[in-house]
Amino acid sequence: MKTLTEAIKPTTFIESAKLRDHLGLDVTIATETFQHTGSFKFRAAYNLVLNVLNDEILTASSGNFGQALAYACRLLDKKCTVVMPVTSAQVKIDAVRGYGATVDLIDTKVVGRNERVAQLAEQMPDAYFASAYDDKFVIEGNSSLGDELAVEDFDVVISPVGGGGLISGIITGLHRHAKPTVIYGAEPLLGNDASRSLQAGRIIANETEPMTIADGARTISLGNLNWPIIRDGVTDIIEVSDGKIAEAVRLYFGLVNLKCEPTGALSLGAVLENTGPFEGKKICLVVSGGNVDPEIYRGLI
Repeated sequence: MKTLTEAIKPTTFIESAKLRDHLGLDVTIATETFQHTGSFKFRAAYNLVLNVLNDEILTASSGNFGQALAYACRLLDKKCTVVMPVTSAQVKIDAVRGYGATVDLIDTKVVGRNERVAQLAEQMPDAYFASAYDDKFVIEGNSSLGDELAVEDFDVVISPVGGGGLISGIITGLHRHAKPTVIYGAEPLLGNDASRSLQAGRIIANETEPMTIADGARTISLGNLNWPIIRDGVTDIIEVSDGKIAEAVRLYFGLVNLKCEPTGALSLGAVLENTGPFEGKKICLVVSGGNVDPEIYRGLI
């Protein structure tokens, strides 16, 4: 049985002269598109499955955490059930099933993810409910990326924000190494609960699941466990329009030869919204994953 460090792939750092010239900024990409299952979520999922005693795991996911959890359960010989919205990218639904998990598709306009998970939990009393972002094992798993970023001398790290599991892990890892890095979050303007929460000093939820093109960030709110880490650890959370997210996807394709899903493009989208805070800084753009439906990707590029 492999440890987390043995199981994960180190993140890939890319220095693109074309992107730097286009932006006029010193940017380095830290991409998790080459991680197992195509996103950072494997870090969290493997750490969780490795550490919980239950033989069956239940979760709700738009896709990336679901497929990471399904693969981790396959590696560690455990069962997995994933509640997924019918609006999830088909490539992600297929991947979850391909790793051997049971997929429970729902219409979120009829039944919420949490409500459906509660229904299934009654039928699966021995299962562990794994939140994609609000779980100590998730945050600890994602902190391994913060450990890797701490090796570099970045002035600024910009991370996508959905439920907050990734950025809270990055903050935890960087702080563990006492790095004085300035950390920004980047979230969709259409689902700007994290930004509003930071301004209000308390968790504020979206009223409904936001229909942004960044499907991995279609979350209702930040988690209770990661909220204080984010509140105390970020300088700001930048709201990114869907237009800038799409532009970022195209720039990664055209200038970096990198296939990036819309959620993964949020960090670059944040820079496109306003370069001011980043001028003269050594910047790390975290790309969270590359799992995108081919038809959607074709339309974006």
